[in-house]
Amino acid sequence: MARSKKRSQSTKQSGQSWQLQTAKARFSELFRRARSEGPQVVTRQGKEQVVVLPAEQFAQLTKRVCQPKSLVRFFAESPLALVSLDLSRDLDSGREIKL
Repeated sequence: MARSKKRSQSTKQSGQSWQLQTAKARFSELFRRARSEGPQVVTRQGKEQVVVLPAEQFAQLTKRVCQPKSLVRFFAESPLALVSLDLSRDLDSGREIKL
């Protein structure tokens, strides 16, 4: 009893629940509702299997970081870009060897 109550509560929080067959047949509506009403749960054999949600929400959940378009831009936007490094080297004449 407690288990089924818990499952129905999570479905209510996540949006409408769709059976897989219905989700496939009415995918356009599922897509539209995910965009307008929030996450939509798809079930298979009575168990929650997947959730369809807007890309913006997915990006927030996974905290995806936009990658710069080039390596040059990546280094330019780095927090270490303004750090000054001493890249000078001692002049080394090599080692002496007998021939």
